[in-house]
Amino acid sequence: MAGQPGFGLERMKTENHYEQAFAAWMRVLERPFVSVRETARVRVPDTTLKNPDFLVYGREAGEMSLIVDIKGRKYPGGSDAVPLYSWQNWVGEDDIVALSRWEEYCGPNHRALLVFVYCIARSCELPEGTPDLISWRGDRYLLRAIAVDEYRAAMRVRSPRWHTVHLPAAEFRARIRPFSEFLLPQELPF
Repeated sequence: MAGQPGFGLERMKTENHYEQAFAAWMRVLERPFVSVRETARVRVPDTTLKNPDFLVYGREAGEMSLIVDIKGRKYPGGSDAVPLYSWQNWVGEDDIVALSRWEEYCGPNHRALLVFVYCIARSCELPEGTPDLISWRGDRYLLRAIAVDEYRAAMRVRSPRWHTVHLPAAEFRARIRPFSEFLLPQELPF
């Protein structure tokens, strides 16, 4: 399938290894997807919208499609001298607004997701069989996702100055799921 639209990296920007790892995982799972050009903003009534990173389609006609915004993070975060052993989950307020609007415009058979792609340090051990723990180009990545409406319901302001929001650690742990759970066939709302 290499070289066919949606199955190659030819249209992706090459500097974002988190997005590349995600696209590689979609190819392994044989999921049709489109990498969206982020530099352009879409004009909608009253404003412009930030584009999502990917559209992931169901294997069968009528299956739920996913509107995906990738958030790449390191685990642990911080620096080598002072590592932060927390699952960073902050996002820009505009990410929440844009994903919500995309979900509205695309209709009921689309679900908007924030997908956190964590690059896991070599020193970190994760249990064998951890869902959505992938190896790509010598690094390990853990893919976790949350629906934008769930995130919005529990988010808190992180930085008013930088217009960022986050979920408190307990809320994040309670709501985050392996990305692959969103790929399971879901009953459409119509």
